[in-house]
Amino acid sequence: MKVLVTGAAGFIGAWLTKRLTEDGVATVGVDSFSDYYSVDYKRARLEALGIRNCRLLDVSDRDAVEALFRREGFTHVIHLAAQAGVRYSVTHPHVYGQSNLTGFLNVLEACRQHGVQHLYYASSSSVYGHSSREVFSEKDPVDHPASLYAATKRANELMADSYASLYGMSLTGLRFFTVYGPWGRPDMAPMLFAGSIMNHQPLQIFNHGQMARDFTWVGDIIESVVRLINTHRAGGETGRHQVFNIGRGEPTALMDFITWLEDALGQQAPREWLPMQDGDVTRTWADTSRLEAVIDYRPTMPLATGVQHLAQWCLDHQQWLPTRQVVPITKTA
Repeated sequence: MKVLVTGAAGFIGAWLTKRLTEDGVATVGVDSFSDYYSVDYKRARLEALGIRNCRLLDVSDRDAVEALFRREGFTHVIHLAAQAGVRYSVTHPHVYGQSNLTGFLNVLEACRQHGVQHLYYASSSSVYGHSSREVFSEKDPVDHPASLYAATKRANELMADSYASLYGMSLTGLRFFTVYGPWGRPDMAPMLFAGSIMNHQPLQIFNHGQMARDFTWVGDIIESVVRLINTHRAGGETGRHQVFNIGRGEPTALMDFITWLEDALGQQAPREWLPMQDGDVTRTWADTSRLEAVIDYRPTMPLATGVQHLAQWCLDHQQWLPTRQVVPITKTA
């Protein structure tokens, strides 16, 4: 088994690369080291997690991807590289087309041409858009994404489905729900909130706080993905496409999360109440029963305990916390 992890300098990618390496799996990591957020932070993340085999490569570079696959002979690929961020996609659409669509197509083609046994790729809970369902199931229709970012992730699922049908490839989409934990993405709410609290800045709270998220500890995300890979290997690879929700399976009110984080950090911050942002959704809640039936596992980290762990990491690494909230993005003419 030889595994390629794309986006290996990212939040989930770095933790997954660390776990696979510790498990004795031959692993190669690549990343474009995009400046969407601090490249220094990404390098510090890799160093802290002991990852020394992350190479510079942009998956939207077709020739570079082809050369890598031809040289390395991967058996499995975990494709996590993508341009992240719902709000950023409102003002920078072309970046998402290049990274999330062209990049994914390059990886798909390389997997097909070089006989990769199984491709796992990051989708997102954002594909559910403004779903009216209380709990989000993989069986739900996902035809109305609320952002271009979500649309590119749904497009990835459709592309994967076509490759499974046409070429008998084995592919698995991972619909991640809000992931938090040490070395998290500084543009996501948990880190933004922590940065504002510790830097005595107002907390920007969208939709006037009427929001809920299925916050999931990064360790539970990694355990779920690794178990899924091992289950597939033990049961044999089949030419088909599957999609799984990867989440805790329980929504938490945003204001409760903020209160717990303030308590854990021992500080409070003033509130700045803002309207709903373009592309955002009010609630996410993962139905994880399908995944649990396959891997016999469900997340074990209680949210209150996870917030305590995150807060301690923030106290120990305050230099890496964002110093201000993202300026609200509005539609341009």
